[in-house]
Amino acid sequence: MTTSSSSATRLPPTMAAPDGLLVVDKATGWTSHDVVGRCRRLAATRKVGHAGTLDPMATGVLVVGIGRATRLLGHLALTTKAYDATIRLGQSTVTDDAEGAVVDACDASGVTIEQVTSVLDDFRGDITQVPSSVSAIKVKGERAYARVRAGEQVILPPRPVHVAYLAVNAFRHGGSLIDLDVEIECSTGTYVRALARDIGAGLGVGGHLTALRRTRVGGYPAREAYPLEELARYRPEDLPVVPIDVAARGHFAWYVVDSEHVDAVRNGRPIPVQLRHAAEEKAASRHEVESGERHDESGPNAAGGWITPNSHGPEPAPGGQPGKRGTGVAGPVAVLAPGGRFLALYEQHGPTAKAVAVFDPA
Repeated sequence: MTTSSSSATRLPPTMAAPDGLLVVDKATGWTSHDVVGRCRRLAATRKVGHAGTLDPMATGVLVVGIGRATRLLGHLALTTKAYDATIRLGQSTVTDDAEGAVVDACDASGVTIEQVTSVLDDFRGDITQVPSSVSAIKVKGERAYARVRAGEQVILPPRPVHVAYLAVNAFRHGGSLIDLDVEIECSTGTYVRALARDIGAGLGVGGHLTALRRTRVGGYPAREAYPLEELARYRPEDLPVVPIDVAARGHFAWYVVDSEHVDAVRNGRPIPVQLRHAAEEKAASRHEVESGERHDESGPNAAGGWITPNSHGPEPAPGGQPGKRGTGVAGPVAVLAPGGRFLALYEQHGPTAKAVAVFDPA
């Protein structure tokens, strides 16, 4: 029997990408919204979002959630982030970065590395920061940057942030200007543009950000991120997505629940277990694994329940001194079925744990 050419060449329908995280290396000029739009097409689904905005000028890690993993994004956005940045001393701009017009200039050629090192001490640890007026923070329902573009003067209230690590990697003179290459690890909500502005102000010469690359979000470093042009070579179902079960174990402290409690978890009911945070365990962040420190995996025991050290990267260290990257755990615990399937996020409330979000409903 002869098979028609049309049926012989017919390809199977395209499937959507599986639920999980896509770690994108964003290029300069793209907004985070642009990346999400492109990922919707690449993943063949509209259920896509991102964890933590990157400005168009910035490059680097943008964690994108697909399918059920979009519900993880609000929690992932709260993790620590790391950046490589260049701060230019001697000029202040309206946007606190190189995309805005210069509003003030000063000869910074006399600034010394010793002076810079001294001023940086004021920007480590717990600090209060006034975000840039062109940030995406909403003011009475409208983005601050939109109000600034409309000619309105916007002054945002200060907010507490934590800078765990801040160090100068290079110090370059250029006429009346100085460029500082710095490495930063900080809490969510920290504006690197505002750091550049405030460091320049602290030195009395003004400053702004000229380059920014996000090198890590939680436990996802830039070397594990994919440029969009590389992702475009994949079929949706073959995209290099971090499965949601793996993502949950990699970011949160995790607990394997007894079989008898699986249905309760799937229905979001409180469970009578003592969820303890992995901050009490030997730190096992990806950063430590990458730096060669020993990582002891925990495993299930006869009782069926356990906590393993999480691997979401360094948390703020007390004091935030250069070279001291701390580890710790905060936030909810991922509850897994005995086979390892991610069921829900729970938080401890006294003798019981209560559901924050259910990902595998009954």
